[in-house]
This record gives sequence, C-alpha cells and structure tokens, in this order.
Amino acid sequence: MHCPFCQNPDTKVIDTRISEDGHSIRRRRVCPKCNRRFTTLETSMLLVTKRSGGAEPFSRDKVINGVRKACQGRPVREEDLKALGQKVEEDLRSRGLAEVTSDEVGKAILKPLRDLDEVAYLRFASVYQDFSGLEDFQHAIDELRSDK
Repeated sequence: MHCPFCQNPDTKVIDTRISEDGHSIRRRRVCPKCNRRFTTLETSMLLVTKRSGGAEPFSRDKVINGVRKACQGRPVREEDLKALGQKVEEDLRSRGLAEVTSDEVGKAILKPLRDLDEVAYLRFASVYQDFSGLEDFQHAIDELRSDK
C-alpha cells in the first residue's frame, strides 16, 4: 500500500477492524517515512456474469429494485426488501466464489421471496423463468401448494 501523502511504497498497519456486515476490513496505517496516518477499506468484490457474457459488480440495490417491482401493490415493507437483499448477498458470498452467474443470482432470490410473499414470487418467477403460458403459472402454483 502506497502512502497517499508521500507515495512511499512501504506502510505499516497499526489497527485492523472488521466491518459490521463482515464483508470489509478497515485498516489504520502509518507511513514510516512521513509519519502520517491514513485509513484503508478493503472489500471483496463479487462479480456477476450476465447472459450477454459481460460482468459487473454485484449490487444489492439492483436485487432490491428488481424484487420491489414484483412486490408492487403487495403488503411488503421496505425493511423486508432490504433483509431479502442481504440474505441473497450472504447466500452468494457464502459460496466462496469471486464470480457468479446472473442465473445463480435469480435462483438465490427465489427462495427468500417465496417465503416473503407468494404473489410477488409468482410475478418474479414468471419473468425470471420466462413463463410462456398459463401452464407455467399453474405448475408454479401447484408447487407452492404442495410445499405447504
């Protein structure tokens, strides 16, 4: 790590703390050359490979916004959406992979959304799983009923 003040390539870590969410590390550093202190924040990056082949950083907000559309008009609170977004991110990060597919993200959303609101689940699944007709909806409804 280079000192941001004098560009010295050698700095010393004097304190390390893990963030509350457990996904980043805050380090307090000192430069032995100029004796100035600074803080660094280290995070692990989770990339999502899209169907088009491109990759982008995982965004919890993007998950929440997608689920929010499926929940329009449903009795779902904003806190519930945030909790779902956190569950999805934790599930994906717990796999220990640096990169996941957009398909894996969609699958990770389905289970907690199903537990949150069945109608929103059907809405999301119909788009995500590309339902082509009433038979697809009926099959999904039958699965919901059989799991109860």
